[in-house]
Amino acid sequence: MTTALPEYYFRVRENGAMVFRLDTENRNRRIEMDQIAVINLKKGEIKPHGDRSLSAEDLSAIEAWMEERRTLLAQREMDDILRAVDHLNLTAQWAQSRASDAQLERVTDTLLMAMHDLRSVLVRKKADRLAKAEKASG
Repeated sequence: MTTALPEYYFRVRENGAMVFRLDTENRNRRIEMDQIAVINLKKGEIKPHGDRSLSAEDLSAIEAWMEERRTLLAQREMDDILRAVDHLNLTAQWAQSRASDAQLERVTDTLLMAMHDLRSVLVRKKADRLAKAEKASG
């Protein structure tokens, strides 16, 4: 572990994080984690923990973390979608070259329904975008 610790630690949770201020300036030189806030990324909320008041420095550090986290999650989401495209391609190759009849029987209906649902959503969204672009240019 490095000797220089950050001032804040963010424990990621389902939709945000718990924010701790780190302290090593105690008589035992142990790392103490003092919870100062809870973050809800979806709502954009920062709630001080207990009866605390957050300083401008606290808020600035938390808001910077929130922005970085949103960016990271957006990147991960796009990566997941692109991986899904790869998986669809690998699934097509598997179905064509290696799948047994029993394996195909097990997955065909589920895959067809999922692909039908996805196709319906994508076609509808594309039509909406084209209509909006036509309206804007027209």
